[in-house]
Amino acid sequence: TGPCNLTFPKDHGLHAGYRIEWWYYTGNLQAESGAQYGYQLTVFRNQISPPGAERQWPEPHSAWRTQQVYAGHAAISDIYKKKHYQSELLVRGSLGLAGVSHSADLTTITIKNWSVQIGPDSHLLKAVSDDFSFELNLTSDKPPVSHGRAGYTRKGSTPERASCYYSYTRLNSEGTLTVNGTTLSVQGSSWMDHEFSSASLESGIVGWDWFSLQLSDQTEIMVYLLRGHSGQFYPASSGTFIDKSGQGRHLTHKDIRIETLDSWKSPRSKAVYPSRWRLTIFPLSMALTITPNLADQEMNTGATTGVTYWEGSVLVNGTAGKQPIKGVGYVELTGYANAFNAPM
Repeated sequence: TGPCNLTFPKDHGLHAGYRIEWWYYTGNLQAESGAQYGYQLTVFRNQISPPGAERQWPEPHSAWRTQQVYAGHAAISDIYKKKHYQSELLVRGSLGLAGVSHSADLTTITIKNWSVQIGPDSHLLKAVSDDFSFELNLTSDKPPVSHGRAGYTRKGSTPERASCYYSYTRLNSEGTLTVNGTTLSVQGSSWMDHEFSSASLESGIVGWDWFSLQLSDQTEIMVYLLRGHSGQFYPASSGTFIDKSGQGRHLTHKDIRIETLDSWKSPRSKAVYPSRWRLTIFPLSMALTITPNLADQEMNTGATTGVTYWEGSVLVNGTAGKQPIKGVGYVELTGYANAFNAPM
């Protein structure tokens, strides 16, 4: 129920005792040829028994026994070739297979041969799969920004339906990307989310629409919209505007309007996703049109989280006040293929 009292670098690390936690990276990259790519790298942690349950384990207990299970999702969107590649991992947090280590100034998250290192000045990402791999070095233009009330973000109608949530909203990115055996030098801009909670979705909420936008005037916007069965958005939906200096401004659901301009139907899941939007931020006099760079950026993760969702690179055009503005970003859409509160 809060407060989160986030402090860094400590809170980059593991929050044992909370049921769910994730470290989420998305970004837009460009090769020297001008070819454009979107990428995602996420590590999810799920605690499968309450704090203290390990005291009931038999002694000596198996080295395989653990309270923590880790899932990883990685993806590349090849915008020019209109191809989307994905990979997933599921590993228990034991025997060095996956886990989080934290020293005075370095957090290391590993899941098999994927890794994230969060240091004082940089984030190092590594993911390897059959179809693609990447190694990226990210450096931040801005300090981490806490969402909601000092990091405490409501996700429902009661105080305990909440999470602790912060982001790095503008990470300069460079490194190498390999797709189908071809290795490229790339550079661009990334976004990082870290969130932890023990709350399940409130009854009636079937999913969410999440937007992370990096604009040409060096500001950023995060918006999450909690969605009901009929498509209505719950009052706990909110967002954050980050100004040029890195200061965050909380946005309530009344500050935000989203209109769907187009849709796309997945040939695999048959889910129908919104596929183009008009986002209005009333207190900022901002009107943005958000367009996917590739229609098919659906993630099918039946081998890990069992969730089918859309996570994709987008392009932004619009106005802030009377000034034209453009940008890039990422959008996540959940609950369209199968409602989160639907029977399994």
